[in-house]
Amino acid sequence: MKFELGLSSFAEISPINGVEEPFSAHERINQIVEEIKLADQVGLDIYGLGEHHREDYAVSDPVTVLAAAASQTENIRLSSAVTVLSSDDPVRVYQRFATLDAISNGRAEIMAGRGSFIESFPLFGYDLKDYDLLYKEKLDLLLQINENETVNWQGETRASIDNLKVFPRAVQNKLPIWLATGGNPESSMRAGKLGLPITYAIIGGAPSRFKRNIAMYKAVAESNGFDTSQLPIATHSWGYVADTDELAKKEYYPSSAYVINQLGQERGWPQYSIEKFEQEIVHGALFVGSPETVASKIIKIHEDLGINRFMLHLPVGSMPHEKVLKSIQLLGEKVKPIIDEYMKNKEEMK
Repeated sequence: MKFELGLSSFAEISPINGVEEPFSAHERINQIVEEIKLADQVGLDIYGLGEHHREDYAVSDPVTVLAAAASQTENIRLSSAVTVLSSDDPVRVYQRFATLDAISNGRAEIMAGRGSFIESFPLFGYDLKDYDLLYKEKLDLLLQINENETVNWQGETRASIDNLKVFPRAVQNKLPIWLATGGNPESSMRAGKLGLPITYAIIGGAPSRFKRNIAMYKAVAESNGFDTSQLPIATHSWGYVADTDELAKKEYYPSSAYVINQLGQERGWPQYSIEKFEQEIVHGALFVGSPETVASKIIKIHEDLGINRFMLHLPVGSMPHEKVLKSIQLLGEKVKPIIDEYMKNKEEMK
């Protein structure tokens, strides 16, 4: 499989660089469309957009924003990152993404997950005690809809469907449906059992610690009759590209430290420091630096984990828009050619 390089965003609207007046949701949503357009122009393969229902994130419906970008792009694939399936309706999820698939001429993908926040559950009338059952049943229904125009389904968490058809159908024969996980072993086993592509969100610590999860995913997939050479594996990590390592660190640290510390207050994380930041760049999951530094680290994670898609999450927090655009440009015009050349040489040596 071709190695794919792309981006993801949560469309955050926190204070710019942690101190300046934040963008409005209106501004940030339009910036996202501009970022996707540039990512397409510089040859990146995939863009994923997150779903949130909080005041510090601008996008609650990624499909609408991706559809706006779809009409202005040609090649880049467009995905959620993630669709919080437990608090959504699988019929509407499929219909929205099938519509996006039509607008984009077959470039839509779904990245399904539980999400890292729980605000959507009370907002849409779901009980957190049903957390696991909701995800299990709704994923099952979504997969059935993706496979069959006529659907027969029964469950506990929504009304049954008795021999009804779901329209419109996707342009692609089937919508690519990826499962996203932060490393829960159960998620790796679920994806392997279903034969679905998987995305690992690696946002702290050494990426190599995910070898066990990937081995588990492949073992379960093989035991269920799937050819693991045909199952894509992706990782998603925070990062930023600038002309030099020092400039990248200087520009990226303020916004990321602000957001990490804000979330840390909610979740009981220790205070983030410049020392921790530097450590994560050298030994952990931060992909921050010059094009050469970031490309080298992406190649390393490819070799260590055997992934064939890498998504750089950019930005974390809010940064000046022109700096985000410059980073996207460097990722496509400087980082991607280094990786492509490495992959080409690797293939020729086989």
